[in-house]
Amino acid sequence: MTRYQRSSQIWSLLICAARERKSFTYGEVADILGFGGAGTMAQLLGPIMWFCEDNDYPPLTVLAVNAGTEMPGSGLSTLEEVNVDREDVFAFDWFELEPPQCETFRNSDRG
Repeated sequence: MTRYQRSSQIWSLLICAARERKSFTYGEVADILGFGGAGTMAQLLGPIMWFCEDNDYPPLTVLAVNAGTEMPGSGLSTLEEVNVDREDVFAFDWFELEPPQCETFRNSDRG
């Protein structure tokens, strides 16, 4: 499976989390995807982060957090203020959007 296919899977997880006003730790996402650890999350979250920025959507990746700090990683350059961004993500109607395709994530990727 390509990283963009994995990004599509994570997109689905995160929009469900937004609807439920919750977040996932990197480890929880890794477990759901069947990974041995959370070390590869940045390369999978990056295309989602850039896609949201390209389309002026709230930063959905704010809902993927470090287990210890309960905050997104510092590499998420699209965040302004985490608590405000999180509320914007919760308030946004993600299910109104057509789900992005793998190619969409590939085109948005800056990694």
